[in-house]
Order: sequence, then structure tokens, then C-alpha cells
Amino acid sequence: MANSKSSKKRIRVAERRRDSNKPLRTEARTFVKKAEAAIASGDTSVAETAMLQAVSVLDRVADKGVIHKNNAARRKSRLIAKYHALVAAAA
Repeated sequence: MANSKSSKKRIRVAERRRDSNKPLRTEARTFVKKAEAAIASGDTSVAETAMLQAVSVLDRVADKGVIHKNNAARRKSRLIAKYHALVAAAA
């Protein structure tokens, strides 16, 4: 348990930040799941729009510092690779 005044404040600040970041992190996960579901469905036009939305949300969340920029880049890379595999299979 925290003893000093500064460590108690750090706990309060961390709690506030966690509460404000949680909806953004959830939104990012939701859009990624929707994009992956759209890619799994096989419709390239729907998958493309869903993938672009997910990439946009990941960029926004990374810019705000909710997730690390490399974490967002890795998720985008994997998502775009799945989309390109779908397009290649459809062609």
C-alpha cells in the first residue's frame, strides 16, 4: 500500500487515466474485430471500409498515447496483411 503523499497521488492519477483511456482502447479492439470479421466474410468492399476504419481508430488511439505506436503499427500491419490475402485470393 502507498505510504507517501506523492505515491497516493500517483495512484489517483493512474486511476483517472485508466478510466479515460478504457473506452478508447475498447473502441480500437471493437473496430479491429469488426474488420477481421468483415475479412473473414470474404466481401472485399466491406472488408476494405472496415479495415480503413480500424486503421484510423488505431492511429488515433496511438496518437493519444493510449496504446504504444509500435503496438498500433503491429495491429495495422497484421490487419492489412489479412486484407491483402483476401484480395489476392479473390483475384
